[in-house]
Amino acid sequence: MAHKKKNVRKKECPVCEREFSWSKKLDKNWDSMVYCSDRCRRVKTYEGVEKPHH
Repeated sequence: MAHKKKNVRKKECPVCEREFSWSKKLDKNWDSMVYCSDRCRRVKTYEGVEKPHH
């Protein structure tokens, strides 16, 4: 049975407004992370583009 982590840090992506959580993989860059995915990072530069749906 898997256990739930109680105090996981979370952020909200400004492009898709999706919440993403801290993970060990993201630890090195967590403070500088803004977007939940490469797609959202690319889309941020285009004006008038619909929000991506994950």
